[in-house]
Amino acid sequence: MTDADVPTVRAAGGVVWRTVGDDGDIEVLLVHRPRYDDWTFPKGKRDGEESDEHCALREVEEESGYRCTLGHELPESSYVDGKGRAKLVRYWEMTVADGEDAFAPNHETDAIAWLAVAAAEHRLTYNRDIEVLDAFARFAGVAPG
Repeated sequence: MTDADVPTVRAAGGVVWRTVGDDGDIEVLLVHRPRYDDWTFPKGKRDGEESDEHCALREVEEESGYRCTLGHELPESSYVDGKGRAKLVRYWEMTVADGEDAFAPNHETDAIAWLAVAAAEHRLTYNRDIEVLDAFARFAGVAPG
């Protein structure tokens, strides 16, 4: 079997954001995954023939407890996963529709953090996530860290 015969792993997720304070400062949601001991955006693999959009909304809710509204599509991220497979992750910016304070630690995510864009840039584990955050910051009109 050649590399061309191995299907690309498809995944999706979101940059969930909110405004806070009198100045309307923007914060983004990061999740901590104990399995990898990393900070990243909520995301995960598609189930069967599920659409990327549905996958993104489902994964964000499963990992954060927040039901969200899908917004503007952000750049995708491509890399080789821990099993040596090509992986493609599509991202959307999202806002919370329901679930304030609904997070409960689980086997996938044991903590979440709402952070200003500059602070999130320093907390993110992977450079590929920083690229997605920078695209979100340009979209939202926020100076990246």
